[in-house]
Amino acid sequence: MTHDGGATLNQTLAEIGHDATARKALIEALVAWEKRAQRDGVDLRETVTGPLVDALHARVPEVTRRLASGIVFTMPYKSKIAREFAMGVEPLTHVWEPQTTRLLVALAERSRTIVVGGAYSGDHAIPMARAIAPRNGRVHCFELQPAQLGALKTNAAQNSLDNVVVNAVGLWDREGFIALSGDDSHASPQWVAERGQNSFPVTTIDRYAQTAGIDRIDLIMLDIEGGEECALSGAARFLELPANDAPHVVFEIHRAYVDWSGGIERTALAQLVLSRGYHLFALRDFQANVDMGDAPLEMVDLKSIHLEGPPHGFNLFATKRPEILSELGVILREGVSPKLLRHRLSPLHQPGRR
Repeated sequence: MTHDGGATLNQTLAEIGHDATARKALIEALVAWEKRAQRDGVDLRETVTGPLVDALHARVPEVTRRLASGIVFTMPYKSKIAREFAMGVEPLTHVWEPQTTRLLVALAERSRTIVVGGAYSGDHAIPMARAIAPRNGRVHCFELQPAQLGALKTNAAQNSLDNVVVNAVGLWDREGFIALSGDDSHASPQWVAERGQNSFPVTTIDRYAQTAGIDRIDLIMLDIEGGEECALSGAARFLELPANDAPHVVFEIHRAYVDWSGGIERTALAQLVLSRGYHLFALRDFQANVDMGDAPLEMVDLKSIHLEGPPHGFNLFATKRPEILSELGVILREGVSPKLLRHRLSPLHQPGRR
């Protein structure tokens, strides 16, 4: 589409978006319209408002916003995660995945040592580092993508968090090298026989802990696009510890990488933790920036989980101390999907209430 001057709509939006005040006003108007116009089954964020916001950022390489907690967060505008962050309604309580952030921060407040695989720009790691700081705790981050690695370092520095340990190394079940296929937040790892031009070094959690002098890990968080099973296999020494010493684990499972047609609990990824005495639950959350208000933390029993729909992913919570669910105020649901969606108005995909 062009106007009389010959510029395309995207070019026009890019010109407007280069002005921060105009960009903010347009985003607010789009989000308000989206809320009024939303109807069941129509994903307006993906089909209408999101592409317009992408065009507004064509000449804006990164987005920086302040969270309600005071955290200042900067992210390259390269993904849906950045788009959601840019479109988040103030006051912002999180960057991405509200309930996952809430769970991780609550666990961090009880922790001293955290490992994050696929730390990205720090959307979860930075809030955890803030929460763990009073306990003199440290968050050990592993990230391979240069742009996100740089943003992670920036976010730690601009929030005066010297307890974020940044490692430009991946996590696997052995030391060696992997290659990434796909872009940015969808980059999936594959083992490679030898180091090449586009390969990255990997280590195991067990080996890293030994080298760093870490004898206890309280929490492991993994979001590495199909590499979760290998990364957890490389943490066997910690996963096999008794309940009071074993880490809590939050990790993604995705239908694109894991065949769960026989049930989540029967997958090799789930069995890896279940066979070591863990209890496993699916966390109900939006993969978005959505204000959850006072909605409770919800998890789903795996035996009754709703998994229908196109290939999708969500986070699982593994713990050897299931009493912590009650301590955190978690409500267990049955027969619903862990995948919360703005455009699916059925209770299957909407948060419940207390």
